[in-house]
Amino acid sequence: MPRQSTSLDRATPERIAEQALLIVDQDGYTALSFRTLASALDISVASLQRRCTDLAGLLDLVTDHLAARLPEIEPGTAWASATEARFAALYELLTDHPGLVALRGDRPWLGPQLLKRLVEPQLADSLAAGMTPEEAIVTHRRLYLLTLGSASFVNHRDPKAAQSATRRALAALDPGEFPVLTGQLGAVLPAVVDHEVYFGALRQLIHAAGPARAATVPGPAAEEE
Repeated sequence: MPRQSTSLDRATPERIAEQALLIVDQDGYTALSFRTLASALDISVASLQRRCTDLAGLLDLVTDHLAARLPEIEPGTAWASATEARFAALYELLTDHPGLVALRGDRPWLGPQLLKRLVEPQLADSLAAGMTPEEAIVTHRRLYLLTLGSASFVNHRDPKAAQSATRRALAALDPGEFPVLTGQLGAVLPAVVDHEVYFGALRQLIHAAGPARAATVPGPAAEEE
């Protein structure tokens, strides 16, 4: 059986993922290409393509590599605590790598590590806590979208730039037409990059969706609370 090439030996999924993340984090997501990545790994583009055929395959490899860092929650942990731990960890992972979030765009994140460490155990815990399958899935979806959305619209690795962009946008507004936005910069700008905006919303959503409440409050009424 022929020996695998040295180039492929260097192009392990772990090395590819780590190097791709390094490029995106240091140089921005527009800097990532098969050519730049292959050069950084000292391999050929063809060797890289054997590991991940196209950009979508590369992004799937990188995101699933990251998902392996999500915590495995101790069995028996209270539903609310386990839920907060899982989604807080996902949020922290996403905000650490905003360039990757931008690159993924609307691509679904369905790699085996994310499904194994987040989706499957979260749904299992929700069912064990007394939710119906429909309640468990809807609750998971709400938590996931809150987390992804909170990480997607601000580059938390550069909070000053995010605040500066907001300041410039508000400075262009007519104070007569937008008196609240232009007159409340002291409140608006800190909130743009405040992680507690997410964590507070996460806890509120977990509280509202708790299994005990789901068992006693009809769906529409729960939405209005």
